[in-house]
Amino acid sequence: MSAKRSILIINPNSTQGMTDALKPLVDELNYNEHPLVPLLKDQDAIKRERKSVTGIFEASIGSSLLAMGREQRFGIVTAGKAWEELLTKAMSTWLGSGLERFAGVESTGLKAVELHDAPAEDVKTRMLQATTRLVKRGNVGAICLGCAGMAGMNETVREACIDELGEQKGRAVVIVDGVQAGVGFLESALRAGL
Repeated sequence: MSAKRSILIINPNSTQGMTDALKPLVDELNYNEHPLVPLLKDQDAIKRERKSVTGIFEASIGSSLLAMGREQRFGIVTAGKAWEELLTKAMSTWLGSGLERFAGVESTGLKAVELHDAPAEDVKTRMLQATTRLVKRGNVGAICLGCAGMAGMNETVREACIDELGEQKGRAVVIVDGVQAGVGFLESALRAGL
């Protein structure tokens, strides 16, 4: 019988509402190149005990690259406009010379907290618009939900993909929820003994 292992989830978001919105996904997390991830990975105890560490940003990139075709690109739909530049810069760090696989970042223009506090129809409209702009960049095979507060908004992104690409191609676009990707990565790492 193998020893029981656990997963520690740290959510560095600033509101209880955002944390509460993530709980159902974790039971069945700030989207960026978070400085906590490499700091944790460098801890002696983490290295010695071979603990896996990931952030939702890293997990969604890895999932996108694994899920889409070799000639396709992936992009990120995020909340605030400021994140477009920050996430593009972080992607450059992560992919290095592999940026041809990255279609870019499009934002809703909303603050993360507004994803849950603004009128639902406004949020949906802005998600549809941001996704459409991203898909129009061409050959997008995967879209990352670039904010933990977007957890559960997959169907809105799917709707925009279908509207822009048609039923068959729109359904083929992989939509990556970073929270689900992060938990899935860590579950797989545990099973593999990593």
